[in-house]
Amino acid sequence: MTGIIHALDHFVMTVADIDATVDFYTRHLGMEVVSFGPEGRQALVFGAQKINLHRAAAPYRPHARVTRAGTADFCLLTTVPVAELAERLRAGGVEIEAGPVAKTGARRPLMSIYFRDPDGNLVEVSNEQ
Repeated sequence: MTGIIHALDHFVMTVADIDATVDFYTRHLGMEVVSFGPEGRQALVFGAQKINLHRAAAPYRPHARVTRAGTADFCLLTTVPVAELAERLRAGGVEIEAGPVAKTGARRPLMSIYFRDPDGNLVEVSNEQ
């Protein structure tokens, strides 16, 4: 069976400190924070996607079988040249672990940089080539 899934709406990231996560992603990557649901849950919004945030000490139910902060590894796309973004991140105190380096994306080759968020999640940000 092919062609059933056509896009990613959101994913959930388990974090130790929602405020620290929101600060990191809004300050360094320009994401917007939104509150939703009767519980006032928080999410990071960018483009047509969002990242819902679960606090590791009390994740929203239902949740993954194992919830731990710092276990995510994902790739985000940008139109900002990644070398330029790397300089911005370094100026903001973010250590670049690798890149710019050529990688293979879902649709085409990528030029990527890698760094970690406050929980140690590995964040790849890429330009499509």
